[in-house]
Amino acid sequence: MKLKWSLLAVMAAITAILTGCEPLLVLDPKGPQAERLASDILLSIGIMSFIVIAVFVMLIIMLVKYRASKQSEDYEPPHIEGNHWVEAICVGIPIIIVAYLSFVSVQSNYIVEATPKGYEDKEPLVVYASSSNWKWHFSYPEEGIETVNYLYVPTDRPLEFKLYSYGPITSFWIPQLGGQKYAMNDHVTTLHLAADVPGEYMGRNANFSGKGTAENTFNVTAMSQEEFDEWVEEVKETADPLTEDKFEELIEPGHLGQMTFTGTHLDFSPPPTGHHNENSTDHDTSDEHSEHDATEHSTSEHNDMNH
Repeated sequence: MKLKWSLLAVMAAITAILTGCEPLLVLDPKGPQAERLASDILLSIGIMSFIVIAVFVMLIIMLVKYRASKQSEDYEPPHIEGNHWVEAICVGIPIIIVAYLSFVSVQSNYIVEATPKGYEDKEPLVVYASSSNWKWHFSYPEEGIETVNYLYVPTDRPLEFKLYSYGPITSFWIPQLGGQKYAMNDHVTTLHLAADVPGEYMGRNANFSGKGTAENTFNVTAMSQEEFDEWVEEVKETADPLTEDKFEELIEPGHLGQMTFTGTHLDFSPPPTGHHNENSTDHDTSDEHSEHDATEHSTSEHNDMNH
């Protein structure tokens, strides 16, 4: 009886605690990339739940059917050979499950790395998202503005984030719009997202980067294209310009509130351009060298013929 009441008390406590929890943001998608990831998560949960239930059902059957009996002490059970069907099922089913989940994961990886489905023919909004201890800087090169610790984006338009860091490795993550991706100080990575629904979303650094990681968050506001254009015009009329000295002050370690500037730091502090950079000009440079070498070779042959 005591055990029964104890179990009921535990279940009541768990229920009370769970009812006070906020909904999981990753399971409340507001964009096509996030919807794909949420469907994969639910698929995995469904498969794992089926496995757990099946295992517990078999456990109960085994405990009931093969429980200890009142046989004599000298009783010896008959020798039983292994069952090939049972062995094939025990090995084959896990292989099938892992293979299927692997296929889904690889397919989803290609989908979320590309332009969101349904947005292929639309012009993306390019935003350079750079991090520093412990804040986020969002540069809008086409609009000529920059914000700190908050992000405004239009709905029904693809978003192309160029990620890098002015400090340790961080991870850019807006759970309701898509998965996370690393931002590094010598490498520009690209993240494709889109917001289908206007609203307020939470973004954060999902990678530990020191004592200020917990507060390394930013707010995301998704709005219509018309409202976004109005906001851009308002910023250009009211915000102060971002200078190099001011930016050097901003990237110093510490926490800041939300700030807005005209102009971007890309003019005087451009993103990394090393050989790992996705925007690297190494290919163009090598082509220029090849053309230069070819010109020199042609000139040399022409001079030799004249001689």
